[in-house]
Amino acid sequence: MYQETFMRQAIALSAKALDTKGTEPFGAVVVQNGKIVGEGINRSLATFDPTSHGETEAIRDACKTLQTVDLRGCEIYTSCEPCALCVAAMAIAGITKMYYAANLSQSDAALQNLPETNRFPIDVDHLRHECGRPLSARKMPAQQALSAEAVEVLRAWAAQQQNG
Repeated sequence: MYQETFMRQAIALSAKALDTKGTEPFGAVVVQNGKIVGEGINRSLATFDPTSHGETEAIRDACKTLQTVDLRGCEIYTSCEPCALCVAAMAIAGITKMYYAANLSQSDAALQNLPETNRFPIDVDHLRHECGRPLSARKMPAQQALSAEAVEVLRAWAAQQQNG
């Protein structure tokens, strides 16, 4: 159930970017049973990590806090509608529900005049389109190699897990 307090915390995290070098104004919190279990702010520029979005950082923090990769039953509150990368991370972690403040049109309008040197541009529409396509239909060239060796490692790990 939506709680304004959690959204305000996500927005407050995003506001840290006003005073913290290497961050961008995207914050998020993960909530379980009415309690914040993870927080994150976009640190992509500070950490040279293009996956360091507010949502992914909040998910990482929640997983560390709870010592699990299973966040089923958790909700996420984010200062901005998430990109496809963050939506995928939420799905992989099992986040049950998402609440967001600014939508993508609003964030695009607010950031549209920034030069590329100040913010690495992400074409969210392109990202969404590409992520939903089969590998063979994507624009990025891909080539499979050494699949038998990789499958051997996967099978060995699976067998180890079953026997361990």
